[in-house]
Amino acid sequence: MMNLNKNKFLNRTNLLLLGLVCTIMSGYAFISSDEDRSFAITKNLDLFEKLYREVHKSYVDEVEPAKLMRAGLDSMLKSLDPYTNYISEGQIEGYRMKQGGAAANIGVQLIKKGEEIIISEVEENAGADKAGLQAGDILFAIDGANTEGKTVEDVNQVLIGQPSSEIQINYKKPNSSTIKTVTVIRQKEVPTSIPHFEMVDKNTAYIKLKTFIKRDCTKELLGTLKKLQEENDVKQLIIDLRFNGGGLLAEAIKMVNLFVDANNLVVSTKGKVPDWDKEYKTQASSVEPDLPLIVLVNGRSASASEIFAGCMQDYDRGIVIGQRTFGKGLVQQTKDIGYNSKLKLTVAKYYLPSGRCVQAIDYSGRYKDGGAIKVPDSLRTVFKTQNGRKVFDGGGVDPDIEVKSEVFSNISYTLQKNHLLFDFATQYKINNPEITKANEFEISDALYNEFVTYLQGKDYEYTTKSEKILEQLKEKAEEEQYKSAIENTLQQLNTKIQTAKDKDLYAFKDEVKRLLKYEIISRYYYEKGKVEASLGEDPVILKALELFKDKKQYKTLLETVKK
Repeated sequence: MMNLNKNKFLNRTNLLLLGLVCTIMSGYAFISSDEDRSFAITKNLDLFEKLYREVHKSYVDEVEPAKLMRAGLDSMLKSLDPYTNYISEGQIEGYRMKQGGAAANIGVQLIKKGEEIIISEVEENAGADKAGLQAGDILFAIDGANTEGKTVEDVNQVLIGQPSSEIQINYKKPNSSTIKTVTVIRQKEVPTSIPHFEMVDKNTAYIKLKTFIKRDCTKELLGTLKKLQEENDVKQLIIDLRFNGGGLLAEAIKMVNLFVDANNLVVSTKGKVPDWDKEYKTQASSVEPDLPLIVLVNGRSASASEIFAGCMQDYDRGIVIGQRTFGKGLVQQTKDIGYNSKLKLTVAKYYLPSGRCVQAIDYSGRYKDGGAIKVPDSLRTVFKTQNGRKVFDGGGVDPDIEVKSEVFSNISYTLQKNHLLFDFATQYKINNPEITKANEFEISDALYNEFVTYLQGKDYEYTTKSEKILEQLKEKAEEEQYKSAIENTLQQLNTKIQTAKDKDLYAFKDEVKRLLKYEIISRYYYEKGKVEASLGEDPVILKALELFKDKKQYKTLLETVKK
């Protein structure tokens, strides 16, 4: 009962603390002077302190002061935006490592399946890869600490440490009871920012850039391009920034500078405090001022990726193809607040050369009372590129040519969600130490039938849209007293839907085979293999190649004002 009371108390207190904060913030709209604002802050802080002390003194159950205050601080900052955070004394060491560039990891992605923490992806040549860990391995303990009951975030925090430090991992292979122990060395830098590059046709270079986190990733991209140019007749370039979540602003500026000449604005920041009104410009002569360029983006391209893609648009330097980007245009600064704690606070917004901000979520609450909202298209402001083309703020970077993201069938989505493609690929790798080259490997009909057999007895239930509509029809029919009249028809429809649904594995065979192919290839050739195998069937890349073949259209797109 005591724990239940504590939880109820914490929830009520969170609301009280948040209410006090909102009172302070909403009160600003009616404050006419610094003196009035100072009084409002003092008054509300006094109320906060008295409430906090009274709860601690008189509440029926024992209350931990630090936990109670942390709940209040987190609730308060959550009302602002997801990037504004309190960093406690206990978290400060990890934070300093990250900020100082000293944080290192072992190069894995994790998933949680039931109660197990499983490696879903291993980065080529990272510490885990060198130690022999593979996708599908189940983690049991890290430096003696059991992973049971832990979240993926909890385990990731433990995996981070000082560069070159060792970490001991206990793990087992799927379908094995033998627990193995391996020592893994943490690495500071990702081994490469470019998992794959190649000539996708006689004259088109393709470079996949997965992150801006690595220092000198611009130098790596330039070196890759030069290597391709030395060995081939490169006349045009595709840079793939899909799923690139960004990283270092300095690298984004340098990368823009490869294609845009010196002394051109890349990004500016503006905040409430004038000190945050800054401009960042290119510093050197461009290396490739005229090389035809296409940038690929999607909804997971964020931050530095949006700065680069947006600049290529604003200077009419290249064509952006894909889907609208994520839309992160907020700048954070860290401030000391005493007791060895810090506040990471959003202090400004990024603005591209045209003057637009790509921030897609409005956290001020001015469009909707009490919370953040995606900026509606109707409220997005028009800006102009160098050639006068229309671009918009408030929603990421819109591609010049949109290629809609693929919508997977119910069966494919469910197989992915339930990790059944993942599990089959893991078992396939155990049984088959080698496969052919990534760009040659295909799922044969025999292998696909083996996969279908593997699924027998596995849970991959799902509800189709047809089933949902039929259920709604049943409810309405019952409401309007038609159910008895059409009950036989409804039953027949349900039977036909189930019969068709049972055939989904073959109705969507090509789609499922393709997803299974990529999953298996990744076990042998990492992310690089997945990219390589997908190039010939990727609709976004195919659209880019189509555009490059039409030089007139490419040029027209950069010169024509958007309607």
